[in-house]
Formats: sequence, C-alpha cells, structure tokens
Amino acid sequence: MKTPRLTDSQIMAILKQNEAERSRTKQNEAGRSVPVMCREHGISSAGFYRWRIKFGGSDASLMNGMIELEDENRLLKEMYAQEKLKAEVASEIFEKSGKAGSSLRA
Repeated sequence: MKTPRLTDSQIMAILKQNEAERSRTKQNEAGRSVPVMCREHGISSAGFYRWRIKFGGSDASLMNGMIELEDENRLLKEMYAQEKLKAEVASEIFEKSGKAGSSLRA
C-alpha cells in the first residue's frame, strides 16, 4: 500500500488554513484560491477536496479516535488473515491424512 506523504496533522493544518482563507474571503479581503494553496503544498486539487470530504469538520480529538480505529481495524484484518491461513493448512493436512489412511486400508 502506498504511504502518504503528509501526516494527518499536516492535512488538518492545510484544511484549517483553507478555512481561514475562506473566512477572510467572506470578509471582502483577498484570499488565496485552492489551486494556489495546493501548488504551495505540492498536492493536487482532487486530493485536497478528497481530504476536505474525509476530514472536514473534524478536530484533533476526532482525528485521533479515527486513527485508533483504523489501527484496530488493520490489526483485526491481520488476525483474520492468520486464522484463515491456519484453517486452510489444517484442512489440507486433514485431506492428506484422510487420503493416506484410505490408501493404507486398500
């Protein structure tokens, strides 16, 4: 899996910076547009909008909770994969021992 270049806290900082720019624009002051901000940080506009959908409106405590849940989910997936592998190995051994036992009887 591809590792992200920016951490979640950096993403949150970029989104907060954009929110500040948007509020400044509403107050009739000149603000930077999203493409300009994306060029400054070296990200794509599509990535920015994807982050805004995913992280928009969340604060640091919610972000930490989401990170913990993602870590727990990853561990559970690993545990499931290990147990499934054990079950497949056990079924192969059972099939081989069943076939070996039947050939000895014949």
